[in-house]
Amino acid sequence: MEFTPIIMLVVMFAIFYFLLIRPQQKRQKKVQEMHAALQKGDKIVTIGGLHGTIDAIDENQVVIMVDSNNKLTFDRQAIREVVNPD
Repeated sequence: MEFTPIIMLVVMFAIFYFLLIRPQQKRQKKVQEMHAALQKGDKIVTIGGLHGTIDAIDENQVVIMVDSNNKLTFDRQAIREVVNPD
């Protein structure tokens, strides 16, 4: 009985895991950490490319001030990145 096909299948699964699945899980974890760390005053960019400053935040939504008087409400998941100058 040959185990070569089974070994090849296991090797292919390992390659897929380390090249595709694991990096995606790491990216997803970083995004979740970024969403959890959002706070009022952060300068952000949404998935749609809108730049603004967080004016208010709750567990599911974020109110973004886009200029001096305009405020828009977005889902928290719509925030792509925080661009605070360091």
